[in-house]
Amino acid sequence: MRITYDPKYNIAYIALREKRAKVKTISLSSEVNVDIASDGELYGIELLNARKQLKTKSKGVGFSVSNISSGERVVVPLGS
Repeated sequence: MRITYDPKYNIAYIALREKRAKVKTISLSSEVNVDIASDGELYGIELLNARKQLKTKSKGVGFSVSNISSGERVVVPLGS
């Protein structure tokens, strides 16, 4: 999995796997798109207006990664 952020356009992309097939982009809302292959495999999630969508309660703007088993949580901030 790879997460990228483009501050110029304020877009985050969560790539779940390398694109090895042709994908179709489906708009779920005005701020969320998903890339899916014809066999149903999900390749990625695009977040438009990412800073607004990724705002965390205590640490500003970023991704929160949590380990359910240990309870450990890490917030990865977005670059400005």
